[in-house]
Amino acid sequence: MSQEGKGCLYVVSTPIGNLGDITYRSVETLRQVALIAAEDTRRTRILLNHYQIAVPLSSYNSYNQTRKGPELIKKINQGEDIALVSDAGTPGVSDPLYHLVQLALDEEVQVIALPGASAVLSALTVSGLPMDRFRFEGFLPRKKRRKKTIAALAERSETVVLFESPQRIDKTLNELREACGNRPAALTRELTKMHEEVLRGGLDELCRVSRGRKWKGEITLVLSGNPETKKNKET
Repeated sequence: MSQEGKGCLYVVSTPIGNLGDITYRSVETLRQVALIAAEDTRRTRILLNHYQIAVPLSSYNSYNQTRKGPELIKKINQGEDIALVSDAGTPGVSDPLYHLVQLALDEEVQVIALPGASAVLSALTVSGLPMDRFRFEGFLPRKKRRKKTIAALAERSETVVLFESPQRIDKTLNELREACGNRPAALTRELTKMHEEVLRGGLDELCRVSRGRKWKGEITLVLSGNPETKKNKET
């Protein structure tokens, strides 16, 4: 427990697919806290049932964060420990859960990170592309600033990691090819799950593979950096 009788906020990373990819420490923490604040209680319940964790769940997401955040911080100030979890992976990465961390810090509540699975790092690991420097872009804008964002990414010298939905991946691949040419890339799908798939090659090849395909599942795209930009920086 943190100072002055307050509880702690534990930011707990959860599996991105395979339920075995959770740390011992995370399981023990989830068992010991008074409450688990979850982005989607239904998905989190699957994980808790798997590990026979009977701690109460409370929904905390972008729809109720304005109302729910202060309520959770009040409980922590009264001495309760609370764990924050997202649907999968690390809370705050491409989701709004970092707002609760901000509230906790404003109230001088101790925030403790429990690291674990990450779609970003998993995709980089199997991509075969340089990992020494990378930029995580998350989801591209759907409309506004989309073209400008893609053009800017095409000039980056470091490896770029993107999230994308099955419905938009074909469009994104074609737009990236138009901006970047036949840049080396890797498309990863359903990492750590039963139907895990990793496709590596130039954007020309990935566009051909994607054309007409009905994609399913979580997709993370890794794009090689611009070699000309890198060369100019080194000279």
